Amino acid sequence: MASLTGRMLGAAALRAATYEEVEADATATPQAMAVVVLAAVAGGASAIRATGLWGLGLAAFASLLGWYVWAFITFVVGTRLLPGAKTEADLGQLLRTIGFSATPGLVRVLGVVPALDTAVSFVASLWMLAAMVIAVRQALDYDGTGRAVAVCVIGFAINFAILFILGRLMGVPVVVAP
Repeated sequence: MASLTGRMLGAAALRAATYEEVEADATATPQAMAVVVLAAVAGGASAIRATGLWGLGLAAFASLLGWYVWAFITFVVGTRLLPGAKTEADLGQLLRTIGFSATPGLVRVLGVVPALDTAVSFVASLWMLAAMVIAVRQALDYDGTGRAVAVCVIGFAINFAILFILGRLMGVPVVVAP
């Protein structure tokens, strides 16, 4: 089994081979889950004074739930709505690749420096988006990147709509963060 650190470095470097490796390794799902939690904690580090450990734990839980929902939506859109000629995937493959695409979110820990918070968050979001497109492209065996971008955009719209509706029903404002 490849090391978590090695895989995270490959994912952050946007190496397609790393995403292929975690896609094929059914035992890598706990590693992908760890990446999602670490990225959530890194993102919540700057808010810990305001939210406390409870808020940080809640953010980690919400990230895990969001990771699963996002992977499920991506699976359905990518395999049913926009499959490629070679698309053959299961939910586990998307959970693993998408989980590792959260790796760039670790830089958000630098947001603890107030002057860096906005810039770091912006850079991390773009980097995570690029990683997500590669993760989807590799997991769904697409020949090109365009279809992966389309799946991510459609998945984002569906995810946002779900969050918006749930937020309205619960009286909570919707905040979208990768």
